[in-house]
Amino acid sequence: MAAERVVSLAPSLSEIMLELDAADLLVGLLDGGQRPEALAQVPSVGRIGQLEMEKLLSLRPTLVLLWPDSISRAQREQLEQFRIPVLVADPASLAELARQFARIGQRIGRADNGRELEQRFNEGLADLRERYGRARPVSVFYQVWNRPLYTLGGTQIVSDAIGVCGGRNLFADLSLPAPQVSVESVLSRNPEVILAGSGAQLAEWRAWPQLEAVRKEQLWEVPDKGLERPSFQMLGAIGKLCEVMAGAEP
Repeated sequence: MAAERVVSLAPSLSEIMLELDAADLLVGLLDGGQRPEALAQVPSVGRIGQLEMEKLLSLRPTLVLLWPDSISRAQREQLEQFRIPVLVADPASLAELARQFARIGQRIGRADNGRELEQRFNEGLADLRERYGRARPVSVFYQVWNRPLYTLGGTQIVSDAIGVCGGRNLFADLSLPAPQVSVESVLSRNPEVILAGSGAQLAEWRAWPQLEAVRKEQLWEVPDKGLERPSFQMLGAIGKLCEVMAGAEP
């Protein structure tokens, strides 16, 4: 039976419900960042890392959409004890994300919408790969934070997005989702492009003019933070990233 009362425990999953034209089934959501206007009236069940379990139970959900890191392990075990159906969504690749649209659509009775979203997403990715792919990908350091210095490992979906745009994640060999790295490790790997969240973070790299990214003036801000929210809107964010990276000199 299709789920008729859905609680979303991640902003990306709430977006997917909108993209599936299923906001009417959303009875609660976990807040994190700015809400889409269309979901302004949906009851809150807390914030990322601070789930209000009593509030969630009061909404009588027939399906909970869960991003694993949004709540504690203890609260995940509570959901199991209450026998609330849970769909775990943590795509490590763009192919997994596309399949997720169809999977969620099937569970909520919007299978046609899910399959259509999956097809459109895959077609959009194929177009971007054809337009921006490179015979030799440029090496990209994706900076999540500067103090301490964090990046993304190869199991992160953003790493896959960098590949669509003709790049190669400098730390794709690391399995942790967001590993801490040293300045020395970045210097030794010598990226051709550095992406970061702000110009201030990028400016700090100019202290090392021997870096290829500095020498070639390829220090760029991430053009759309939607790149870090795995929902259909990510396709547009990848397109903006590709436009930025198209100018990269190998």
